Amino acid sequence: MQRRSFLQSVGIMAGGMAISLKSKAFTSLKHGNSISGTVTSNGKPLKNVVISDGFEVVATDAKGKYNIQLTERSEFIVLSTPSGYEFETDNGNLAKQYENLGARNEYHFKLKKLKQDDTKHRFIIWADPQVRTKGDVNQMQETSVPDVQDLVKSMGKDALVHGITVGDIVWDNHKLIPDYTEAVKKMGIPFFQALGNHDMDYRQGGDETSDRTFKSSYGPTYYSFNRGKAHYVILDDVRYLGTERDYDGYIVQEQLDWLRKDLEFVPKDNLLIIGLHIPVHNSVKNNEELYSIIKGRKVHIMSGHTHYNNNYQKYGVYEHVHGTVCGAWWTGPVCGDGAPRGYGVYEVSGNDLTWYYKPTGLDKNDQYSYDVQNLTAQKRLIVNIWNWDEQWKVEWWGNDKFMGVLEQTKGYDPNTVRLYKGDKLPSPRSWVEPKRTDHLFMAHLAPEISTIKIKVTDRFGQIYEGVHTV
Repeated sequence: MQRRSFLQSVGIMAGGMAISLKSKAFTSLKHGNSISGTVTSNGKPLKNVVISDGFEVVATDAKGKYNIQLTERSEFIVLSTPSGYEFETDNGNLAKQYENLGARNEYHFKLKKLKQDDTKHRFIIWADPQVRTKGDVNQMQETSVPDVQDLVKSMGKDALVHGITVGDIVWDNHKLIPDYTEAVKKMGIPFFQALGNHDMDYRQGGDETSDRTFKSSYGPTYYSFNRGKAHYVILDDVRYLGTERDYDGYIVQEQLDWLRKDLEFVPKDNLLIIGLHIPVHNSVKNNEELYSIIKGRKVHIMSGHTHYNNNYQKYGVYEHVHGTVCGAWWTGPVCGDGAPRGYGVYEVSGNDLTWYYKPTGLDKNDQYSYDVQNLTAQKRLIVNIWNWDEQWKVEWWGNDKFMGVLEQTKGYDPNTVRLYKGDKLPSPRSWVEPKRTDHLFMAHLAPEISTIKIKVTDRFGQIYEGVHTV
């Protein structure tokens, strides 16, 4: 009841905000529905900087000026931060490259030039922090936040690094949004946000009203920005269907139209990185429309939602489905597929991208887990390669003798079964269950084998290996 009452009260407040916003944008504007302004840096105009209201997309002229005609649904004026300039932040390290529309007809953006070249930079992807209680918040503050702090520190004081959370910032409990915001502030890097299904307002109508609380905290639900030769796009692919918790994966037409216009200002050879919540390859109903828009570009999609870690390629688009920051909903240390709670770490060099999965609380070189099971006349080795894709190689040795490549198999991670299988496990959220995964690798061991060596080589030639007693 408390949560229901809270959401209803938020709905009343947000509804008032929406009415007020429309009034300011269309009744109180001094000169009709036309918005203009400038983009400058150190007093000098910046040309070809992209500005949008989420519907129209324009670029500044040689004098740094822009003009845009609003629609009835315009709520923000959004700057697509150009390469070579710092990200604007607000309330700590929350990225804020937008202005809320009000009575003014002019909005000016002043940018600060970066001190170093941004052709090379890094970013991290957080998926599903999904805090529901103060206890969840405490776990996030005590584990995930320090892990990111240490990682960023290891990159050096001059490293260019930003973060993106791809949805489910909270678990329906919007009262905890300020706690998540405090976590972002502590990590010390600019952070961008995408909307997840658990971040939506329920019982307030349809999809068009489901994102009011998110917008009041983090601004628009779709937008873009640039760094180096990488163009970043954040999309909202969660469509609320009008009854509580009823949603699907879908990108509404106004976003697709906006994306087409946005990409007209982006060179075809730039790296395109798309962040959203629900995986596109199999869970967004109109994904073919998105694929047609980005066809011919070098694209990586960053998603979450599933609470397991996996990688997919479709039409030449590489999609990274991330394991969660919360693991098993802050109830266990690993996701349903056995991947530890963690996040993705990416490095951009020109228009090339490299990456690895960073397990929270573990070294970056920890990229697999293993288990040895006792059978009737032999033992079985199971290796779980959390961030595996088809260009990885998994080899093993028994008693110092090379035994070949491990056989890929589908099944349940043994450790996850021990932690979560059963109607009383885990505590307190006993409904958490193991999930089948295809990033398991298997071999059968002869009785005389007492030591094994596992060697895992990722797609970039990075080797992760260890010797283990069995």
